[in-house]
Amino acid sequence: MSCLQKWKTVIAMIIVEFGFAAVNALFKKVLNGGMDQLVASTYRLAVSAIFLAPLAWFFERNVTSKLTARIICSLFISALLGGTLTQYFFLLGLEYTSTTFSCAFLNMVPVITFILALLLRQETIKIKSRSGRAKILGIIFCLGGALILTLYKGMSLINPSAGSRIETNHNKKSWFLGSIFLFAGCFVWSAWFLVQARISKDYPYQYSSTAIMSFFGAFQSAILSFIISRNVSKWILKGGLEILSVIFGGMVGSGLCYVVMSWCVKQKGAVFTSAFSPLIQIFAAVFDISILHAQIHLGSILGSILVVIGLYFLLWGKSKEAEIYKNPPPTEKNGQSALPVTASPTHI
Repeated sequence: MSCLQKWKTVIAMIIVEFGFAAVNALFKKVLNGGMDQLVASTYRLAVSAIFLAPLAWFFERNVTSKLTARIICSLFISALLGGTLTQYFFLLGLEYTSTTFSCAFLNMVPVITFILALLLRQETIKIKSRSGRAKILGIIFCLGGALILTLYKGMSLINPSAGSRIETNHNKKSWFLGSIFLFAGCFVWSAWFLVQARISKDYPYQYSSTAIMSFFGAFQSAILSFIISRNVSKWILKGGLEILSVIFGGMVGSGLCYVVMSWCVKQKGAVFTSAFSPLIQIFAAVFDISILHAQIHLGSILGSILVVIGLYFLLWGKSKEAEIYKNPPPTEKNGQSALPVTASPTHI
């Protein structure tokens, strides 16, 4: 197996998280300018559906017969979890807090996904094996890094005068309420990874499934927006930045990124794919400094280091586990395996 073949899912997920961070930085600016969260989500998902529809027709036009009523219902639920609710909760939390702080909450996604996968028996841990201990250690490091990123700021390292003005503005808002919205967004996104794992097995066509999911998500967001508020003026985009944000966010954030994530879920499973979520916070910190002129704190550096270490342990454990199931140990003479065998983890 070539090096590119071995690492293509890792490279793909790093690019995805960079794209998400860029989208979040853009949406932070337009939300600060007064754009409504559900309007932003609706436009973003609608652009994604329009952008992916021709690609789905070109690459997957012969698979529409495989769309059953059950798969369509699953895609509707997937849109509700991964599109409508995730984006709505996250954009609410983003408005109340900052880009770096919001993305720091995404460090909890691998932990929540792993716990849900264990409860649903989609993931297993062999504590006596090195791969199982590495997965547990990776989750602990990721969780520790997330707690440091969330609870500890420390001394400012870059541009303290500009950062203090930004923090003063944020402190006037409800960071606690924003944290609740962000946690809710992380939970429903973790649930989406598990739902998508099942969809990827029953309907492994990323372009058409993501296009349908985006269409359902745009419809759901629009209905929710009209239920909450009937102010038609909110739907008028103001200025080039809002137009750029919804187009870029739709094509990249809700389009290509979700296509690649769905492919990675099919290749490596839900836990592997969600494990890269903490990288968004690292990329977001770069955008916060360069675009939003925010400062960076010691806690962000320490937390990011722990997240990267935890990510390495988790991915190492997953790769070693995959090797064991691909090349099972030789059996003993009595027909029993030399090592204990448990149900294979989900690699859909």
